[in-house]
Amino acid sequence: MSIQERLSDALYGAGWSTVKRLPEPVAARLGRTVADLAWKQRGTGVRRLESNYARVLPDASPQQLAALSRAGMRSYLRYWMESFRLPAWSSERIRTGFAAKDLHYLTEGLAAGKGVVLALPHLANWDLAGAWVTTALGIPFTTVAERLKPETLYDRFVAYREGLGMEVLPHSGGTAFGTLARRLRDGGLVCLVADRDLSASGVEVEFFGETARMPAGPALLAQQTGALLLPVTLWYDDSPVMQGRVHPPVEVPQSGTRREKTSVMTQALADAFASGIADHPEDWHMLQRLWLKDLDPAKAPSHPRQDAS
Repeated sequence: MSIQERLSDALYGAGWSTVKRLPEPVAARLGRTVADLAWKQRGTGVRRLESNYARVLPDASPQQLAALSRAGMRSYLRYWMESFRLPAWSSERIRTGFAAKDLHYLTEGLAAGKGVVLALPHLANWDLAGAWVTTALGIPFTTVAERLKPETLYDRFVAYREGLGMEVLPHSGGTAFGTLARRLRDGGLVCLVADRDLSASGVEVEFFGETARMPAGPALLAQQTGALLLPVTLWYDDSPVMQGRVHPPVEVPQSGTRREKTSVMTQALADAFASGIADHPEDWHMLQRLWLKDLDPAKAPSHPRQDAS
């Protein structure tokens, strides 16, 4: 284990052990302070966040983008402060910490016994939304987690999410898809953060006017199991209550090859994600490269990709 990996593990461990003991107003102030310090330093993550926001708001001035990236860092640190404290939240605090619009798409889908896939972008606090599902609705679900280094840090994240009532599978390896499919065939719920492809084998989509790559998994699971595929977007407002919306189902096309159907469905997910991100860009915590032009300029398409849907 490298020194950097040990430091990362120690910092996250300190967060879960220390921040969760702080009074909520103190933790909120700490998050804003850390966010503002990071924003002023303009490190790689802040610059990338601002660059991504420029895709969302192409007409924004440098001053507007700077203000947006500061708000974005505050939102990002709010996510972390909440996540560090979630294991100490009471059931009542979790139930009152999130409000979901159009929840009937989820409840009716599960009642039909078909299984449901919820697909989310990196908006606001997806861990809080998951804890709300298991606590307020009493619905268990399965998700996947990226393999982090060091292994002890990955184990911390798995233990944290399992403590919130989630079944967590490792992202790497071919067994995760089969397990997710079995859960869905049994009428269960699967939740996947799906706005950034980690496998380099995802589906190309048009996203804010440029080509990006998103995971094929949600669409493939829906096709293979007959489960309902529902996009979900989240956002913060001025209250302590996070907001969310369950979007209408992404239908499986009646014709086309599996690859063609997957392309259409993943584009529909991207469109739903884009609508939520455009409404609340400061809550999109994308501090990594996403568009193909940023990942590898030599591989970027010479012409914009046509909308697959």
